[in-house]
Amino acid sequence: MEKHYLTPEGKAQLEEKLNYYKMVKRPDVTKRIGIAREFGDLSENSEYDAAKDEQAEIEAEITEMENILLNAEIIDKKNLVADVVSVGCKVTLYDEDFDEEVEYRITGSSESDPRNGIISNVSPVGKALLGHKKGDNVSVTTPGGVTNYQIVKIEV
Repeated sequence: MEKHYLTPEGKAQLEEKLNYYKMVKRPDVTKRIGIAREFGDLSENSEYDAAKDEQAEIEAEITEMENILLNAEIIDKKNLVADVVSVGCKVTLYDEDFDEEVEYRITGSSESDPRNGIISNVSPVGKALLGHKKGDNVSVTTPGGVTNYQIVKIEV
């Protein structure tokens, strides 16, 4: 089983979302399926088909969230050190190609939000940075090509 890294906040948010899906979305779609059944012939009932499709999506998402929580490793900031890039760290990098500094927080894939500087430990940049120290030069191969960084700062 794949390990899923979560911050305590990320775990709480995922548990809240799972509870919402189980307590609100699942009963709502079940109710809509019941109403759609009352329309008669199910073979030509688009409301029924749409509700069944949504039910399948909701159940798949519930299963995925439960799996993530079951295999979660909570990132404890007390166990992190600012010497080495690891999951849970905030890293300041000098991007040699654009002559600018960029900041990333490295999290597990369930919490990543690249547009806001939160990247996954399995993303090309996150994976390349793990285990490196301040001052290290890191080359990252991405779909857009090779990018060269120098690690300026590591924070926990």
